[in-house]
Amino acid sequence: MQRAVKLASVKGASNWLTTLPLNEHGFALHKSAFQDALALRYSWPPLRTPTLCACGASFSVDHVLSCPKGGLPSLRHNEIRDLTATLLTEVCSQVCTEPELQPVHNPDEFHLSTSNTQEGARLDIAMNGFWGSRSERCFIDVRVFNPLAPSNSSSSLSSTFKKHENIKRQAYGQRIREVEHASFTPIIMSATGGLAHEAIVFYKRLASLLSAKWGDEYSVVLGWLRCCLGFSLLRSAIQCIRGARSSIGAYTRAPPPMDLVQVESHLSE
Repeated sequence: MQRAVKLASVKGASNWLTTLPLNEHGFALHKSAFQDALALRYSWPPLRTPTLCACGASFSVDHVLSCPKGGLPSLRHNEIRDLTATLLTEVCSQVCTEPELQPVHNPDEFHLSTSNTQEGARLDIAMNGFWGSRSERCFIDVRVFNPLAPSNSSSSLSSTFKKHENIKRQAYGQRIREVEHASFTPIIMSATGGLAHEAIVFYKRLASLLSAKWGDEYSVVLGWLRCCLGFSLLRSAIQCIRGARSSIGAYTRAPPPMDLVQVESHLSE
């Protein structure tokens, strides 16, 4: 519970409790989701959960936030990536997701053994004009980690954020700098809503650019942006608890043959 309270005290991690539940803005939670959110906040066991996960392991919040079965952690990552890319299109040019990096011709020149020199490597987002001139390229890579996992829970939250930032920089920093001749920013978040230092700086810069374009106050835009990120992470965490990880029990209905539909419905070309 001490760990959970520290996670909840991170700036922006508790915006869902103080924001008006307006459904049209995506800031509303139904009753069961609100109960799950409280359970996550205080490290309580969620109500009415199975004994076993779909992967066969014992069901627990620590496990399901990281369990790859069903691809739910990937969906959590993709939602943050897509939200960020959509907002970047408002203020940057040449925004694209999953850009393929240029090939590395001399991998031995990389001084870190952890550098990613693989052919066809990709990052999450690339854009022009975010940190510098309109022609300056910037790459970002998103990681949403489970702060309750055994590999993270033994360290302080600040150390855990720094560790994941260093992992991303060691993997891509030199390649982006020397091959792409661009800047690289790792976006590190916890599944409970906290942001690492470089992610905080990145979203403050994004809020500043959006504020200048939209003509709204910087503090208002930054607060709204934090709410969007917080609710996205919260819904993704709840989906990891409640989402279907297998096709067992799922409703499926095969589409009827198109030739039969065309004859019976008298469809015309």
